[in-house]
Amino acid sequence: MSRVNHFVTFGWRFRALAVAMLFLNLLLVGPVLGQKVAKYGADFLAGGVGARALGMGGAHIAVASDVHAGYWNPAGLEGITYPEISYMHAERFSGVVTFDFAGLAWPLSDISTIGVSFYRSGVNDIKNTLDAWDSERNAPKPNPEDFITSFSAADYALFFGYGRTISRKVRIGVTGKIIRRTIGDFADAWGYSLDVGLQYRSRNLLLGINAQDISTMLQSWSVNDAALVNIRDVFGDELPKGGTELVLPVLRLGSGYMIHYTESELVLALDMDVAFDGQQAQAINLGGASFHPRLGAEYTYKEVVALRGGLSRIQHSTKDGWDLTPSVGAGFRIKQIQIDYGFGNFAGLISELGFSHRISIKLSVMKDRFRRAKSE
Repeated sequence: MSRVNHFVTFGWRFRALAVAMLFLNLLLVGPVLGQKVAKYGADFLAGGVGARALGMGGAHIAVASDVHAGYWNPAGLEGITYPEISYMHAERFSGVVTFDFAGLAWPLSDISTIGVSFYRSGVNDIKNTLDAWDSERNAPKPNPEDFITSFSAADYALFFGYGRTISRKVRIGVTGKIIRRTIGDFADAWGYSLDVGLQYRSRNLLLGINAQDISTMLQSWSVNDAALVNIRDVFGDELPKGGTELVLPVLRLGSGYMIHYTESELVLALDMDVAFDGQQAQAINLGGASFHPRLGAEYTYKEVVALRGGLSRIQHSTKDGWDLTPSVGAGFRIKQIQIDYGFGNFAGLISELGFSHRISIKLSVMKDRFRRAKSE
């Protein structure tokens, strides 16, 4: 076989191996049925929603008070006066990974609000070259391009939130979550869990807590053996099997301070996530708990123009030392419409994974018949 043919053969085999490795890495359950703790089982939701919050570094547990509160802290749903609709689009890794969010929040009475949110994160148009390889001949099939197909690896989430006012300064909320994860026709999973949140809000001081996945998220994977048959041909190993993953709760603590001026307002925020899944690499940790702080600030002029900045990740490793992930953003509001933009590095200043752009638009349905009822 010529050197050219050797190169072509190696190229096709390498692509087949790469696709197979993708499947095996994404199927985080092993070949044995059972339950295991997944450190990154719902990581596609970790980036947050709403360009305002993301421009502030995600320091939003105590600050959230609009349609996006269904994600950050369901107690914050009580902050709306009129129904709100929001949509956000974000791209990561130079557009390879796309993220879309749509949400609706609706005041039911003077003390209660509901919210519904939908999320999708995915890598689209992944080329599957496995069918283009002839394992018996150990060479590409004739006209291999005719056997190349495409698929998507996508994660979906549906949130149902409810917020309620307990007193003039205290709100509580709960969010039920349904998760759907797919890797083409090869594997899929369903998951579900519950968040519970609380906020304390005075004129200047904001405090919040969100017990994320307090019920422990359960993800049940199933694998399509027929679709994975070519992976067996490539590796000759036992195919991965379905199983159940557990995503442990995360305690999200938030604080904020509001400084009011004549025509403007400054909000300073500090959040701390406390995880119990044993993360230690590049995380501030103590025993089995890891701590993930976030800082954010927002300056708003006449409730029309806003400038924001923050640190969405502050971490440390023995190799690289301290690493910060900054973000900046801006917002503009005109009547019922608010448009926000957030920009930041995806994985820290020492990373080369590219930047992330987030754009969100929020519509407030300012009709008298939809306005929140006032307390008697």
